[in-house]
Amino acid sequence: MPPDEGEGTAGAQSVRRALAVLRVLASGQERGVRLTDVVSHTGLNRPTVHRLLRVLIEEGAVEQDPSTRRYMIGGDVSLLGLARSARFPIRAIAEPHLRYLSDVLGDTAFLTIRNGADSVCIDRWPGSFPVKVLSIEIGARRPLGVGVSGLVLLASLPHAETVEIVRRNTHRLQAMHVDPDEVLDRAARARALGYAYAPVGVVPGSRALAVPVRLADGRTIAGLAIATITERLPDKRVQSVVQVMKERADLIGAQAAEIARRRR
Repeated sequence: MPPDEGEGTAGAQSVRRALAVLRVLASGQERGVRLTDVVSHTGLNRPTVHRLLRVLIEEGAVEQDPSTRRYMIGGDVSLLGLARSARFPIRAIAEPHLRYLSDVLGDTAFLTIRNGADSVCIDRWPGSFPVKVLSIEIGARRPLGVGVSGLVLLASLPHAETVEIVRRNTHRLQAMHVDPDEVLDRAARARALGYAYAPVGVVPGSRALAVPVRLADGRTIAGLAIATITERLPDKRVQSVVQVMKERADLIGAQAAEIARRRR
């Protein structure tokens, strides 16, 4: 997401740009991200990105692999995150339900939450079926609307907010060869269906499904997804799998709401 030009002070603009760079690097996880990809995903020019990376490296927020020259999140950022290790109680609540889905359905189950204009996978349970589809790793960050979990999270938002988030992510989506208008169309379909279905998943030869995890007031707090090989999810099986997933999503939402109520 390119920071808005001319908005706020120069210092605020630099902070926004630095955070935009860090979010792109987070998407690369242990693989790292090339300089040219940071440029294309942020919409910033190459000298600006290079300058920001140099400062972030000096501050320990970014590291560069000497052999591949790729950039990745630095140790200082990881350590700062430990200060809020209890920030995501939804992960503990959902764990037995992810395990249930992976055992009963036999497919890999994922829990994903929204973080600003992104979706972030915060837990994953491999399925019991011998061939496992591990399409994304824990910590994987993608623009909202990319992937089935990102779609149900995006679809849960008011239409105007959905449009604005896709607009903000335009550079990143285009860099991933994803059409922003198609993301809006997919979000509309997911909103109408109450779930998101990808007949062609992230991994070749795979399919994926996701349902929203909602609180009693209707707010969506997470996406619950499964990924499997194509042969295990024929069209005729989709509705029965969705039903099982929705039952688990409802239980997660109810437990999260009860914990929130007790804390008030």
